[in-house]
Amino acid sequence: EGKVAGGGGQCQEGLHTHLYRRRWVIVLLFSSYSLCNAFQWIQYGIINNIIMKYYRVDSFTIDWLSMIYFVVYIPIIFPVTWLLDKKGLRVIALCGCGLNCCGAWLKIASVRPDLFSVTFLGQTVCGIAQVFILGMPARIASVWFGPNEVSTACSIAVFGNQMGVALGFLIPPMIVPNVDDLDQLTYHINVMFYGTAAVATVLFILVILVFQEKPDIPPSQAQAAILAFPSREYSYTQSILKLITNIPFFLLIVTYGINTGSYYAVSTLLNKMVLAHYPGEEMNAGRIGLTIVVSGMVGSIICGIWLDKTRTYKQTTLVVYFLAFAGMVAFTFTLNLGHLWVVFLTAGLLGFFMTGYLPLGFEFGAELTYPESEGTSSGLLNESAQVFGITFTISQGKLIDRFGTVAGNIFIFVFLFVGTIITATIKSDLRRQKANLHPVHNTSVGANHLLDYGSTAATISSFILPRRFLSSERSTRKTEEGVCSSIILNEAAL
Repeated sequence: EGKVAGGGGQCQEGLHTHLYRRRWVIVLLFSSYSLCNAFQWIQYGIINNIIMKYYRVDSFTIDWLSMIYFVVYIPIIFPVTWLLDKKGLRVIALCGCGLNCCGAWLKIASVRPDLFSVTFLGQTVCGIAQVFILGMPARIASVWFGPNEVSTACSIAVFGNQMGVALGFLIPPMIVPNVDDLDQLTYHINVMFYGTAAVATVLFILVILVFQEKPDIPPSQAQAAILAFPSREYSYTQSILKLITNIPFFLLIVTYGINTGSYYAVSTLLNKMVLAHYPGEEMNAGRIGLTIVVSGMVGSIICGIWLDKTRTYKQTTLVVYFLAFAGMVAFTFTLNLGHLWVVFLTAGLLGFFMTGYLPLGFEFGAELTYPESEGTSSGLLNESAQVFGITFTISQGKLIDRFGTVAGNIFIFVFLFVGTIITATIKSDLRRQKANLHPVHNTSVGANHLLDYGSTAATISSFILPRRFLSSERSTRKTEEGVCSSIILNEAAL
C-alpha cells in the first residue's frame, strides 16, 4: 500500500484521514500514460503536409486524424462514466492504457501508402482510449490527495496530457523529415510508430502491476464523510439531469467548451497556419506548438498552487480566461509579421493562459457540483470541449482555406471574448470547501470494516450529503468523485 506520509489523525475532531506516499506514484503513472495518448493525438497534425504526401490524401482528411479523438468521445463518455462508477479507477486505468497500447501497435501495421484506413483505425482506438483518460485527473486527485494539495495534484495529472501534446509537437518533425523518397519516409514513420508502441507497452505493464484503486484510509474529511454515511440508491440519469440544471455549472460547461475547443482547433491547425506564412518551417511549427504547451504547463502548475493557497476559484478562472482571449488576439495579429521570434513570444503568452485554464475548469466545476459524481461532471465538461473542438476545427480550417489565417483566428478570439463575458456571470458556490470546513465528527470507534475509522454519530447536513447516496461500496465510489471536486484536463486534459 505504501507508508503513511502525513496528514493522519482526526482533523478538527472529524473522521480519521491519512495521506500515503503511494499517491505520488499513482498520479505520476497516470500522467505518463496520459502523455502517451496525447502524443498520439497530435503526431499527425503537426506534420500534416508530410502525412498528406505519404498517404496521398487531402489536408482535411489528415485533420480528421485529430478530430476523431473528439468524435468518439461524444457517444462513449457516458458509458465510460457509468463503468467508472461501477468498477472504479483501476478498471478504467487498465482500459485506457490498454486501448492506447493497442492503437499504437495498429499504427505500425499501417505504414504503407495504401493503408490510410488502417492508420485511421489505430487513431480511432487511441481516441477511444482517451475517453478513459480525460476525466480521471480530478477523480485521482480527490481519492488520493488531501484538501490542501488536491488542486496541485490535479495540475500534475493534467500536466502529463499537456506534456504529451508538447512532445507531439516537437518529436514528429524531428523524426519524420519532409523528403520525397517514399522508402525513406516509410523508415522514418516506422521509427516514430515503433517508439510510441514501445513506450505504450511499458506503461500498460506498469499499470497492471502498480495502479491501485484507492488508499485504505481516505485523505480528506469530505471523502471520509461520504464513505462513512449510509446511503440510498443512486440514479445515474438523475445525477446528469441535476448537473445540467445547475445553472452555474451549465454556464461553466459552455465556457470550458469554448476555451478548450479553441485550444484543440489551434493545435490541430497550427502546422497549416505557420506554413502559410513561413513555408518550409515544419520544425519551427512544431517548436511553436511546443512553446504553447510548455508555457501552458507552467501556467497549470502555478494556477493549481495558487488555488490551493487562496481558494479564489471564480476570480482566478475569470482573469485567466480574459488573458487567454488577449493572448489569442496578440497571436492573430503577429503571426503574419514575418518575425518568427514574435510568433514564439505571443504563442507562449497564449499557451500560458489558454492551456493553463484547463485544470482551472475542472477545479471550479468540481466545486460547483459537490457532492455529485466528479466523473460525471468532468465528463460533461469534456463532452462540451469535444463538441466545440470539432465545430471550431472545421470552421476555422475552412475560414483559413478561404480567407486566410487572420479570419480563422478572429473567429476563435470572438468566441473567447463571449466565453469571458459568460464566465463573469457564473455564481461562485464552493461546496467542497464548505464540506471540508465542516468535518463529520466521530463519536465512537467502531465496526465499519470497509473504512476502519469508526462509525459516525453525527448527522451530516443535507447540503454536504444528500439522501440519495449509495449504500454499496461501488456507489460510494460514485460520490467519492464529487468529493474531490477540485480538479481537470480534462481536458482531458486532455
